[in-house]
Amino acid sequence: MNEPAAAADLDDTLSALADPVRRRTVELLAARPQRAGELATALGTTPSTMSKHLRVLRQCGLVNETHPEFDARVRIYALRSAPMTELRRWLDTAEQAWAAQLTAFAAHLERDLPGEPAAPDGRGS
Repeated sequence: MNEPAAAADLDDTLSALADPVRRRTVELLAARPQRAGELATALGTTPSTMSKHLRVLRQCGLVNETHPEFDARVRIYALRSAPMTELRRWLDTAEQAWAAQLTAFAAHLERDLPGEPAAPDGRGS
């Protein structure tokens, strides 16, 4: 996947997960696939509200929808791992960058104030 498309997919994932109902939906689907009605009941939402949230999650690729052979009217929603894997990869990269910056900052402080503990106001003793 090219970089702009990957960034757009990550943006879509983060945007979808910004909503607390959708985050909770993802948590419930991580346990097992469920019908929309089960999710609506568990989350205390109306079926139409749940449908809107599931549409957003489906459009960004976080969930997929299947129909059991016995009844095409029933929709089962399941979590897809790929978007979460990409999100985890991005978070790991960001965390490594933050750790590197903190390490560099600590090294800078140690060079400027060798053997001298920093005072609470950051100016040394």
